[in-house]
Amino acid sequence: MAPRGPGSPSNLVPWAAAVLLVVGAKRALALPEICIQCPGSVRNLSEVALYCKQTPELMLQARCCLNQKGTILGLDLQNCSLKDPGPNFPQAHTAVIIDLQANPLKDDLANIFRGFTQLQTLILPQDVSCPGGINAWNTVTFYMNNQTCQGQRNLCNSTGDQEMCPENGSCVPDGPGLLQCVCADGFHGYKCMRQGSFSLLMFFGILGSTTLSVSVLLWGTQRRKAKAS
Repeated sequence: MAPRGPGSPSNLVPWAAAVLLVVGAKRALALPEICIQCPGSVRNLSEVALYCKQTPELMLQARCCLNQKGTILGLDLQNCSLKDPGPNFPQAHTAVIIDLQANPLKDDLANIFRGFTQLQTLILPQDVSCPGGINAWNTVTFYMNNQTCQGQRNLCNSTGDQEMCPENGSCVPDGPGLLQCVCADGFHGYKCMRQGSFSLLMFFGILGSTTLSVSVLLWGTQRRKAKAS
């Protein structure tokens, strides 16, 4: 039998396995902190798991449902003893479905969901109100142990207040029950009244000169105190 060289297929198998293990380890390490904030993994029969399994391109990792790019589309933090979702919660702002049931959450969650414009299904403890109130959702359903807020509404289309944003601004959703006014292209400043691009050079120039002036003033004050002593 001929001797096998270092490049033979049988010798490449262990190397390929090692590379796959390293890649897998890197992917595990690259999980967003919110996905591993609570021990354990997504339960097989949870709403997040069912949503994730409907699309072959999605995968369950720890407490998250991720797409191939690692974007969070589902988050399951049920039964994690959370009083609030924590500082890493904004990492899940791309989520379509979030489950927070069976947690001792505080009732006011409105600002916690700022920026969660893609959220369509939110499962909460029964005693916690849907963020933004019932008018921010198409359907609010109460069950024995939880409630489901479903179908986030675009309040920009339902307020009926045409003067809510300035003339050169437009209303955009900013999460359940939240919205913001964004200046049109070419406008900026208070009430979008300033026209033209915002000059970063001028801004940093003024900031730099102000900082330098304050530094010189403080240095002079310290020098006087040193001479006086």
